[in-house]
Amino acid sequence: MNPKPDFWKRTYDLGGDVTLELGHRTLIMGILNATPDSFSDGGRYTHVDAAVAHAQAMVSEGADILDIGGESTRPGFEPVGLEEELRRILPVIRAVREALPHVPISIDTYKAAAARQALEAGAHIINDIWGLKGDPNMAAVAAEYGCPVIISHNRHARDYNDLVPDVLADLHSSVSIASAAGVAEDRVWLDPGIGFAKTFNDNLELLGRLSELTALGYPVLLGTSRKRFIRQVLNLPVEDLVEGTAATVALGIAHGCQIVRVHDVRAIKRTALMTDAILYRGRS
Repeated sequence: MNPKPDFWKRTYDLGGDVTLELGHRTLIMGILNATPDSFSDGGRYTHVDAAVAHAQAMVSEGADILDIGGESTRPGFEPVGLEEELRRILPVIRAVREALPHVPISIDTYKAAAARQALEAGAHIINDIWGLKGDPNMAAVAAEYGCPVIISHNRHARDYNDLVPDVLADLHSSVSIASAAGVAEDRVWLDPGIGFAKTFNDNLELLGRLSELTALGYPVLLGTSRKRFIRQVLNLPVEDLVEGTAATVALGIAHGCQIVRVHDVRAIKRTALMTDAILYRGRS
């Protein structure tokens, strides 16, 4: 297992009196999908008032970051054009920022133009499922705004020679893109991309070897919430996967993941608090 060393402690000044501290405890990122077709909550938060109410509820339950997205990335998703994505996300970002001015917001997009406008509207972090490889301008936007950028692993096809070394090599390539564009090293976070271009067995293997990723020294975000491989193990519907998600979260924290992206904030916050107490007692 991989306890968090002190050098992982980082404080981010995100502007407007918004700060974020890593390395003291596991951070909870609450998912806010402003989409009609996301796999577990599509259509619930497309109206601004509903989105703000859900954001407020997640913060009250323990969310440290809110991740707002306007395009579903479920298997077989239909791509959304830039104008439609902006129509979905910008009013939500502005309203959430006004209602919760001290809560960091991440924008879940792989389009540089969407990321730029989201940052202008009040977002603080870029969450890119294509690891800066989906849009050649994304890294430059992250560098220009000096914001943290979450680099997720992804591929167009599952064509690995050796899963974990290949995932690490792909992430190294994305980090190099960030560095070449001028993104500061301490602004780079990594995400193993559970569920993206990976089979059931790939996901389980990668989860069991997360310490090889966290050993690279970058903050690691884990996003397993309600994903298909959990449904396959438990044979349960998507809305009944909190225990399975909690198991993956506890394992991820034990392997050194510092942020977890989830739907069920209240239950996973409790899971993280208990896991942190076991692993990192005495740290402050």
